[in-house]
Amino acid sequence: MDFAGIPWDKILEVLGFSIGLLYLWWEYHADPRLWIASIVMPAISMWIYLHKGIYADFAINIYYLVIAVYGYIVWTRPRHKTRNCRDARPVPSSDDKEPQEKAARPITRTPRRVMAGCAAVFGLFWVALWAILNYLTDSTVPVADAFTTSLSIVAMWMLARKYLEQWLAWVAVDAACVCLYAYKGIPLYAVLYTAYTVIAFIGYRKWRRMMAAQQ
Repeated sequence: MDFAGIPWDKILEVLGFSIGLLYLWWEYHADPRLWIASIVMPAISMWIYLHKGIYADFAINIYYLVIAVYGYIVWTRPRHKTRNCRDARPVPSSDDKEPQEKAARPITRTPRRVMAGCAAVFGLFWVALWAILNYLTDSTVPVADAFTTSLSIVAMWMLARKYLEQWLAWVAVDAACVCLYAYKGIPLYAVLYTAYTVIAFIGYRKWRRMMAAQQ
């Protein structure tokens, strides 16, 4: 069999597209299994992005592998239920002899100081990555590539912390990726990110309802 003649780029693109849909479903439902897909997808995407010359997106997938492990730990690590200003769920009474109940990390809004920090990090990364892509590589899309990469770095961290507003960051990333991938000739990924853009809006509302139900 002539393995050299196999269109690996198309096969991997279809595989990445399929796993991306599964990831999207799990993210929408705040299912920790999304982090498993987050480990598989970068391995596929790295080859595609390198082959297509989208270097910043290639590099960010190394970060995705690391944050996927971190996110899975944060989402699944048991947390004692306590009364405080951000999690007002009931705790067992002093007469309750059962061990204190534990729960996974809840969905919360992003604190203002954290939001400001995220904005600053995004801005710094965007400028730095643009300069690297523009002057040190043959990238034909340095501004867009740097934008999606920088905002994705911030959005992935927000997702790992289970902040509601991570969906809004993904709306911007996904919409930009639709144009970027269509321009670079990766049609299935353009379709995938079109779905991501729509689901990001729906996901924001879904998570907001889930956050209210936690109270």
